[in-house]
Amino acid sequence: MNIYRVMVRPRRFCQQAIRIFALALILGSASLFSVAPTAGSERVALLLRLNGAVSPASADYVKRGLELANEREVTLVILQMDTPGGLDTSMREIIRAILASSVPVASFVAPSGARAASAGTYILYASHIAAMAPGTNLGAATPIALGGSGFDGDDNRDGKEQQPRSAAEAKAVNDAAAYLRGLAELRNRNADWAERAVRDAASLSSTAAEREKVIDFTATTVDDLMAQANGRTVHVGETDIRLDTTGLIVQNVEPDWRTRLLSVIADPNVALILMIIGIYGLIFEFLTPGAVIPGTVGGISLLLGLYALAMLPVSYAGVGLIVLAVALFVAEAHTPTFGVLGLSGAVALVLGATILFDTDVPDLEVSWPVMVGIGISGLAFSFIVARLAFTARRHAVVTGAEQMIGISGKVSDWTDTTGYIIAHGERWRAVCAERLTAGEDVTVIAREGLTLEVARKPHRDQRPLEGREKSA
Repeated sequence: MNIYRVMVRPRRFCQQAIRIFALALILGSASLFSVAPTAGSERVALLLRLNGAVSPASADYVKRGLELANEREVTLVILQMDTPGGLDTSMREIIRAILASSVPVASFVAPSGARAASAGTYILYASHIAAMAPGTNLGAATPIALGGSGFDGDDNRDGKEQQPRSAAEAKAVNDAAAYLRGLAELRNRNADWAERAVRDAASLSSTAAEREKVIDFTATTVDDLMAQANGRTVHVGETDIRLDTTGLIVQNVEPDWRTRLLSVIADPNVALILMIIGIYGLIFEFLTPGAVIPGTVGGISLLLGLYALAMLPVSYAGVGLIVLAVALFVAEAHTPTFGVLGLSGAVALVLGATILFDTDVPDLEVSWPVMVGIGISGLAFSFIVARLAFTARRHAVVTGAEQMIGISGKVSDWTDTTGYIIAHGERWRAVCAERLTAGEDVTVIAREGLTLEVARKPHRDQRPLEGREKSA
């Protein structure tokens, strides 16, 4: 009865702890991405902040913020941006969410010194209201395949249109130009300059953008933006809405735990590190079965890394080199070549990591310190395997047929030169060059199949006993 209580009480305690943790997690996740306004409450404008590269995490954040705004039926959503650009797929997800929103969206490039380059320019054109703070710039919307980085913010100095180097680049540029022109025509903004931003990587300052009718106005603060937006008519869906922004309460929408987790694992550096941890963890688990911790940590890390790779543009050549590196590491672990295969795997791993992500966006590249760390980890793995191989040569064999040589046994029954012995708790057939008797100790000197060749174990030296007799 006492044993039953000892077993049941911890189980009930664990169940209660799990329930409390689950409830806290639900309440916490709900509160992290929620705001106060409900139907019939004070008039509110939601403020979303898009800082850094346009990535799957930022797209998820903006989409969920717009969904929240539509659910709460707020008056206005302000999307404050400072971005060098980003992934085309994430950019288009944000634009689709803006176009489908029943709440007007005002994109605001701020604070001073910020930029809306590349993907940010598309988002700015798609918004119902486009505003910029003084000292900001937009443009350089050429696809990476043609325009290189496209983020320097400078106009084309020679004034000539950049020519695509291949049919694929021409298709990408024409598609991007048509897309941005379509957004400009939808919002009645300068469509000709939009096409220049794509084909010539043109950029504009905030003052020039207002003069060229690329944006609606310049504003110094969010309050200034709402004051200038008041009374403007915007086309939302199939209807025209006259904005009334007087007295709006601005509420920030902070990223919740899901968006923060996505922003961490969607970083190419973190994704690559998770992949490497997963690979090494599984290799060590296979080499030392039953360790549990390396396999568990490696499995979780590998799954998170693969999830991140599914969200990022990945080069198949880089993936192939990483798979080859894993194969070489496994081969080195099972058939030690004293570091040759391990060093080759380290080289393949570094090369694969270098070309793994097919993007030139500054915030979505693998940093050199991470590359160096990956190379060092590969060399360390090769060194450890080579060291184990060298030390294993000096140690006695402990497994396989060779391990039987030199072990002791006891004669079970014997006839002439053949019989049976007990060794390692098992009964073996044995042969010997001399006649043995039951109970004698023997040593295994050779093995052929399931038959052992043995020799009589030498008797212990009797000199200590003789010495004791003489002294007596």
